[in-house]
Amino acid sequence: MMDSAPDPMARALEAALFAAEEPLDVRALGEMLGGADMREVAAALAGLRADYDTRGVRLVERGGRWHFETAPDLAHLLRREREQTRRLSRAATEVLAIVAYHEPVSRAEIEAIRGVQTSAGTLDVLMEAGWIAIAGRREVPGRPTIYATTPAFLDHFGLASRKDLPGIAELRAAGLLDRIDEAGDDELPAAASEQAGNPDERALD
Repeated sequence: MMDSAPDPMARALEAALFAAEEPLDVRALGEMLGGADMREVAAALAGLRADYDTRGVRLVERGGRWHFETAPDLAHLLRREREQTRRLSRAATEVLAIVAYHEPVSRAEIEAIRGVQTSAGTLDVLMEAGWIAIAGRREVPGRPTIYATTPAFLDHFGLASRKDLPGIAELRAAGLLDRIDEAGDDELPAAASEQAGNPDERALD
């Protein structure tokens, strides 16, 4: 498409994505193109992604939304001296993992899995990072706030969707489950097995 006679829709999508301030899904892109058929938009995006597959930038889909990003092998060329490496505390790492595997989940549910109280500051850190967000309220007495991960979470960790979350065995091997094993062994594998049938396989969709 990008050689002699580029497809008009592909060109329009390329321009829309280049100018967009945030990743866009197929529906939003179709609306930007004057109500284009979503199947045609999806097909054009697939072709455009293939065209960019070997270039310095890639067209990627994360969480159903599309955007351009630097090719992984060239990312080091664009790193600034002042890298903003976000280091999470152990508590924040545990909470983020629990939210990712159980979402939507309330603070009380997080504490039940961890076996310890979770400070509001820990949740605030994750929300400030843009990795979790309030997803509404649980329809039970007291209507507690519930939390879920965001598209920024998928993007930061290079996940196309929550299907790409590591399995329980991988998390344990990385040492991320050490402190919640006692309370969570009956919780996290249960969430995983509902989707994968085995707690050592991929956990969620």
